[in-house]
Amino acid sequence: MKFSAIATLLPVLASAAKFSKEEYVSGKVHMKHMEAKEASWATKRAAGKFISKKWNGHKAAKVQCNKDGLAVAVKGDPLQTFKCKGIDMYDFKSHAEMGSPTGEGSGSWGWTYMGREFMAIGQSDGAAFVEISKSGSLVYLGRLPQQSTPIIWREIKVNGNYLIVGSEAVDHDIQIFDLRKLLTINPLQPKTFDPKTDLTGLFTDLPTGRSHNVVVNEELNYAVAVGAAPRTSACGGGLIFINLDDPSKPYSEGCAPQDGYVHDAQCIVYRGPDARYNGKDICYGYNEDTLTIYDVTKKTGPQAAKVISRTPYVGATYTHQGWVNDPMWQTRLILDDEIDEEERSGPAADQFPVSYIFDITDLEKPVNTGFYKTKVKGIDHNQYIYDGLAYQSNYGAGLRVLDVSTIEEDSTGAGIEEVAFFDVYPEDDALPGGGIVDYVGTWSHYTFPSGWIVVNTIERGAFLLKMSGFKGRGFGKRHIKRT
Repeated sequence: MKFSAIATLLPVLASAAKFSKEEYVSGKVHMKHMEAKEASWATKRAAGKFISKKWNGHKAAKVQCNKDGLAVAVKGDPLQTFKCKGIDMYDFKSHAEMGSPTGEGSGSWGWTYMGREFMAIGQSDGAAFVEISKSGSLVYLGRLPQQSTPIIWREIKVNGNYLIVGSEAVDHDIQIFDLRKLLTINPLQPKTFDPKTDLTGLFTDLPTGRSHNVVVNEELNYAVAVGAAPRTSACGGGLIFINLDDPSKPYSEGCAPQDGYVHDAQCIVYRGPDARYNGKDICYGYNEDTLTIYDVTKKTGPQAAKVISRTPYVGATYTHQGWVNDPMWQTRLILDDEIDEEERSGPAADQFPVSYIFDITDLEKPVNTGFYKTKVKGIDHNQYIYDGLAYQSNYGAGLRVLDVSTIEEDSTGAGIEEVAFFDVYPEDDALPGGGIVDYVGTWSHYTFPSGWIVVNTIERGAFLLKMSGFKGRGFGKRHIKRT
């Protein structure tokens, strides 16, 4: 869509959201969303779809994406034949092979130490640890169990050498685990760590121990819990800042409840054209019906930080997650809306996933300037941008890689191109539109600078992938490397 077309819609943006403000503030929309997911998963659970051990035993070496656009992991098996473009499969481990009897993959994150690469794979009953070998295999090392009851919503980040784990389970709190404990493990003797004695720290200052997500600012060495229930608490489900100066004694300096519930966020030092905020600590919040930008330089007190801007957009249904185009020069941002496809809202009325583009050159007045639509039906979920490439976990549509390096000069999205993909969920390939609008397939992924990509899936386990067109992580055709 051209910028001028979107500009004509600006007067009606205040009412652009699918649901009423009260439905968002009360949590009704979020609960409806979670209940829809649980209903879908309960049906699949009962049908045995989450029994991951059926996928055990991947023995093949590299599975190349062939000229027909297929990666054939098991010849003659359509459920182990994956549609692809420019991405090869190197290994796969089921959740069962990674020590989880329940599986149900969720969040994940990577850690690099002295040239070695490790991955934490979120599952309903904890986090599994794997190391990526130089030859391209996933080596299981052990796991950190859940802090309370199993639940699929488990989100993971890494701050320095420490794993930060949050969960929607009551009394889970925020786990802080020293990843250096992995360095000396013998893979022939995987270790299950004790969540009571093996943690470095446990952040317990959440209203009920629940959080929807965790965020870190590695440069400034702190974490943030977002979406902590209940919304009626003093912090309102907003940003709860966690001081990590001593990871064995994490504590909260304050919180930012001003715009209520925050579903996810990216918190980084601002570097960009808006001189008023250069060097400030900024959080880009994804707040259900808006992109909300905070100046979080001040993190102390019950009204910490301040809201810089709150921006709705046409098609807003459930503002979920997003990422800036370049942390060294923040001019654009791409976000996904998790239920616009399900609700057939705005540009997602045809149920093809929409990536919304924002011009953030003025942090006080962001503008939704365009969008990009994926070519396969589905739901977009978590995305991260590195060197002009956006890596997206799009549930049943799998991992999609978009070249977004043109959006700085053309923010309509007209120049965005899908350069690679790996569809991890063959079950829906024959459906109209090539996919299903459901919560299946990949929840999350992590892209290492070396080029390895680990994709965590809900039903099966973890895939180890790499793009074939690059030696390392890859880059967009118009990307400018800034340091």
